[in-house]
Amino acid sequence: MIMILIFCFAISCEAGETSGTSSGDWNFFRGNVALSGYSNNRLPDKPVLLWTFKSEARTSSSPIVYDGTVFWTDKRGMIRGVDNNGKLIFQYDLKTAVEATPLIYDSTLYIGRIDGFVTAISLSKRKIIWNYETYGQISATPNIADFDGKKGVVIGSYDNYLYCIDARNGNKINRFESGYYLNGAVAIQNNYALFGGCDAWLRIINCKTGIQTDSLLLDSYIPASPAIFANTCYIGDHSGNIYEIKFEKGKIVGHKKIMTANNDNSTFVSVPAVTEKNIYFILDDRNLYSVNRGDGTIKWKFLLKGNVGESSPVVCFDKIIVCTKTGIISIIDRDSGKLIWEYDTGEQIIGSPAVIKNRFFVISTKGTVFCFGKN
Repeated sequence: MIMILIFCFAISCEAGETSGTSSGDWNFFRGNVALSGYSNNRLPDKPVLLWTFKSEARTSSSPIVYDGTVFWTDKRGMIRGVDNNGKLIFQYDLKTAVEATPLIYDSTLYIGRIDGFVTAISLSKRKIIWNYETYGQISATPNIADFDGKKGVVIGSYDNYLYCIDARNGNKINRFESGYYLNGAVAIQNNYALFGGCDAWLRIINCKTGIQTDSLLLDSYIPASPAIFANTCYIGDHSGNIYEIKFEKGKIVGHKKIMTANNDNSTFVSVPAVTEKNIYFILDDRNLYSVNRGDGTIKWKFLLKGNVGESSPVVCFDKIIVCTKTGIISIIDRDSGKLIWEYDTGEQIIGSPAVIKNRFFVISTKGTVFCFGKN
């Protein structure tokens, strides 16, 4: 049986004000620097497939959207961008393997590579601006934070370090040594970076100084990224436990498990989506859960079809998009947990959806981009 632990605290802000996005861009993994997986954009009532683009190159990237173009990477090291009609308009060959999802900020694409380099590419000039070398594989997407008025790229490496790199010139601002591989993306809130690693520690780092301000040892290693709403972080460990961690000014002021593993074989490898009242996540029992943040009770659960895999849910105002490794895209009513719409792509999906106004995008592991929207 799944055990629910109860926790109570005050929520005084709306999701769209702090952790959501409603712009025409989805240029961060999970939509924003907090990795909340929330968008104010409303989905069409009956989405239709508008177009597909087949790259025929395997990928583990999620799509991101910047200035009307959908970007992603593939395992051969190619970065591609397609326009609103599914036409290829951008292509850059890094000539080395890439697993991560890119980040785009101020017309520059940032990406971590398997050979350990972080690369910045000018989208307008279509050339590399800088490379920064770490000494381990990079599998996580970068994030961006403010460092006394200048922007820094924040990313973890398999050399056990978290790096903060000047977004303009690629110079190191600072770095922090953790206990083992850093596999997930970093979530940012008020210039504090929160992340987990394969040493099972959740850490909070002051981005300006590179100094750890607090940490918490979880029950198992942390393969995925945290999600933040206001001053509360949600993260899962590989054993299937999901935690709520409340923090203020870089210090942990409270923490509890929202859920404990329901069996010895449970795992948790996706990222939660968070709104002002609820948290949504997928467990390997194939259910999408809605859990009330106020009292920790399960509001509803929805049984997904097939292997759920690594994809993470995205909340779009009153609906939730969720994809499975089996290749099925489902839209669920946020309040009732009822199925509204479903589409079988026939291809495996492990990345998360990207959402903009009236459209959303999904990429299969075979490198096929699916664009859905209004008819």
